[in-house]
This record gives sequence, C-alpha cells and structure tokens, in this order.
Amino acid sequence: MNKVILLLFIQVILFLSCGKWTREKHIHDFPQILQTDTLRVLTMNTSTSYFIYRDQPMGYHYDMVRDFCKQHGLVPEIIVAENTQDMIRMLQLGVGDLIAYNIPITNSLKDSVSFAGLQHISHQVLVQRALHNDTLITDVTGLIGKKVTVIGLSKYRDRLENLNNELGGGIQLETAYSDTLVTEDLIRSVSRGEIAYTISDDDLARLNQTYFRNLNVELPVSFEQRSSWVVRKDTPVLADSLDSWFEKKTAAPGFLRIEKRYFEETKGYSDSVRVSYEEILGHGVISPFDTWFRQEGKRQRIDWRLLASVAWQESSFKTEGESWAGAVGLMGLMPATAGSLGLSSDDLYDPEANIRAGAEYLRSLLNTFDSVADQNERLQLSLAAYNGGVGHVFDARALAEKYGADKNVWAGNVEKYIHLKRLEQYYTDPVCKNGYFRADETINYVGNVIARWEYYRETVPE
Repeated sequence: MNKVILLLFIQVILFLSCGKWTREKHIHDFPQILQTDTLRVLTMNTSTSYFIYRDQPMGYHYDMVRDFCKQHGLVPEIIVAENTQDMIRMLQLGVGDLIAYNIPITNSLKDSVSFAGLQHISHQVLVQRALHNDTLITDVTGLIGKKVTVIGLSKYRDRLENLNNELGGGIQLETAYSDTLVTEDLIRSVSRGEIAYTISDDDLARLNQTYFRNLNVELPVSFEQRSSWVVRKDTPVLADSLDSWFEKKTAAPGFLRIEKRYFEETKGYSDSVRVSYEEILGHGVISPFDTWFRQEGKRQRIDWRLLASVAWQESSFKTEGESWAGAVGLMGLMPATAGSLGLSSDDLYDPEANIRAGAEYLRSLLNTFDSVADQNERLQLSLAAYNGGVGHVFDARALAEKYGADKNVWAGNVEKYIHLKRLEQYYTDPVCKNGYFRADETINYVGNVIARWEYYRETVPE
C-alpha cells in the first residue's frame, strides 16, 4: 500500500513538473526573443505602416521597428495581416511578438493585450486645397453650406454625420461608393480641384501633403484618439523594453529623421508630362556628364540620351542628391541595388561610377523583360521597374494576365493593374507577391522619361 501511495506521489510530482516545464517552455518574452535574434512583427500593408518600394521594405512603422531592433541586435520578421482584428488574433495565438501599427487604445482591449512602444495621438482632419486664391476653412462651422466628399461606409462618413448633427445640420455630405476608391484617391482629387473637401486621419493626410504641396490639413474635425503598438499580456519584459526605447527615442535624431522622411520630405510628382527642357540644353549638350552617358550607353547598347533622361528624372543632374526613399546620385540608385552591381557606398556619389551602375541596372531590367517582343513596351516595363521595383511590375503583369489584359503592353494594361495595386482586393490577390503599392509616381515616371528622351532625340545628335 505504501508503494502504491509512493508511486502515486511520484506521478503527481512528475505531472506537476511536466506542466510547469511546458508552461515555461512556451514563454516567449524578450529574453527568449533575444536568443532567437528575431522579432516577429505583425503589421498591415499601407502607405503609413509597411510597403515595398524599389524592391526595398519601407514604411513609417517598419522603419521605427528597425530602429528598435537595431538597438537590440534583432532582425525584424514582417508578417502582414489583413486587418486589425486579424493582427490581434495572430498576436494572441503566438504567431507574432509585436503589432507595429496604430491600434486605438480602448478599455476593452486593455483587458487582453498590453499597449507598449510607439504611441500616437491622432485625429481626423479636413483636407482642403490651399492655393493663393483659395479661402481656407479654419473652424468647423465653416463647413456649413459646403460639400464634403467621403468614402461610403467609412469611419469618415460616420464622423461627418456626427459633426453635422453637432452643428445643427448644413454640411452637404457627398458619399463616394466604389470598389476602386480609397481615401488617398479623394485627397488627390482635392489637390486637383475635382472636389472641394474630404476627411482623413492626420497621419495619412500629412503623408499625402508631401506628395501634394497645395493641400492644407491643419483643421481637426474629431476628438483626439490615442493609439499604440501592442504586445501580449505575457510579455511584460518586451513591453518594458519597447516603452524604454520610445521614451528615449522621441527626441533622438534617428527618430526625428524617420518622422521627417515620411511626413515632411517632398515626394511630389507632376500629374502631367512636362516637355519644356530647353533651359538645360545648349549647343547639342544635355549635361556635363554626356561623355559618361555616351560611354555607358555604348557599353550597354542603350541610347545615351535615354540614360540622360533617366538621370534628369532621378536627380536633375545633381550628383549629391538623395531621395526620400534613399535613392542616391545621378541615376537615383538604391544602396542595395548599387551593392548588387558591385558599387560601394563610397562610390555612390561618384558620377562616372553611378552612371555606370545605373546603365548596367537598366540593361539588366531590359533583359528581364526580353520575352516582350515590342521594344517600346519592353522599355516602358523596364522603366516602371527601375522606379517602382521589379516585384510590383511582375505583380501587375500577373494581374493583367489573370483579368484578361495584355501583360506585354504597358498603357491601359500593365499600367492599369499596377495602379490598382493600391486597392486591397488587388494587392492581396493570390497572384501578387509584393503587397500594397502607390503607383502614381511610377506611372508619371515612365511617361516623363520617355517624353524627355524623345525631346532629346529630336534636339541632340546621337
């Protein structure tokens, strides 16, 4: 009997020990994350959080996560979710360690998750045009009698209806219902003068202001809402580490540099193709770098005047320039792209080396699309890839093929579908591998480079 009791006692101890070991084994807080060298980051494909541009991952939240990871010797593993509910579910299941996205801080969520790290106080703002002859609305009462256009079935429509009730009526609410419209489309329409006003979250409005400098986004139309990154309740050390990082970084140069990159630096582009280039020409000379354009054009079997057109579009022939995205030098090369071509960071600003690498990169893109028989179509696809990245052009060609368009024709075909990659139903399509893309700049880029090249060919001898 004593032996039976002893055996039962041992089994209970083993069972309890096993349970304790299992619980400890599944703890995945910051010490365990540091051991794996990887932070699993849940986020969404948007213009303010995470996207791929020029074949490089970018985004405000992505850059902030990279800053935190760099401080701790970690590599961020990005896991893209479809919506906030999906992110929270995946976090709770242990698929990710951190949600790097503006999750609204609510009492209901506080019971199930911990808010930590990057925090933001946001509100909705009125987006209006601010040209010299425009009269700005500086108080919400100024909206009485005005037409404001918002996406149907959106939080912006809800807020506008509530504001209209608060003011006692008078706002003319126009609702845009379409599967091919997003708020950024309405912001663009305000800039062009096609509609008078729309409403947006302030961070999205500020980002779009860097594209459209004729916008004013200063008038709040809602109460402030606090939001934050999110971790699980069982990762308090990770939460403390994120909070400590955020408290120290808010005034640090690196933090401010990321803020400036996305919400201040100009990313503008013309909506129309400009063809008045006479001011940069003289006596058959395009630039001080024509010798190198000719040399590399001959080496890569590319018209040297096309290389000059690309360089003007990328840098206006400024050798020390760097775009908001990090593209450097005359030919606007991303450091990673330049490195893959054997160009060191020290040589990025050297005009001859930069032109050589840029010409080689354009040739590699032309070779990538060598299955396209028409040389003009091949060039347009290659220029789109030069500006926006090969991956997005591949995605757009796959979409074109899936939906019955011609994947070998740019205008009205691949161009159409690369533009549609700003919409969730297209960038989440199974044939797409590179997610969200804002294609306005790329579409204008292709047209501008070719129009300028045609002008050079008419004006400058080969």
